[in-house]
Amino acid sequence: MKNYSSKSREMLLKTINEVSFAVDDIKLYLDTHPEDEKALAYYRDKVMVRNEALKEYASCFGPLTIDTADDNCSRSWEWVMQPWPWEGGC
Repeated sequence: MKNYSSKSREMLLKTINEVSFAVDDIKLYLDTHPEDEKALAYYRDKVMVRNEALKEYASCFGPLTIDTADDNCSRSWEWVMQPWPWEGGC
């Protein structure tokens, strides 16, 4: 598959991993501090960044998650042609 992204596959994966960690971490904090508006704004911002990165990754390299698998901008079912995790795909 061609890379249509201005970012490399590795950079997108790094961004997705970092932002996913931040989202998971802030969700734990919000479980005990649900009225912290600053934390809620941070959470919403990171979710938006994560979703955009997942969408960009899906359009360039194929979906990483089921919620991006049916995205119109990804090339349907070409993900099966990507390297599998044991082949260095992750």
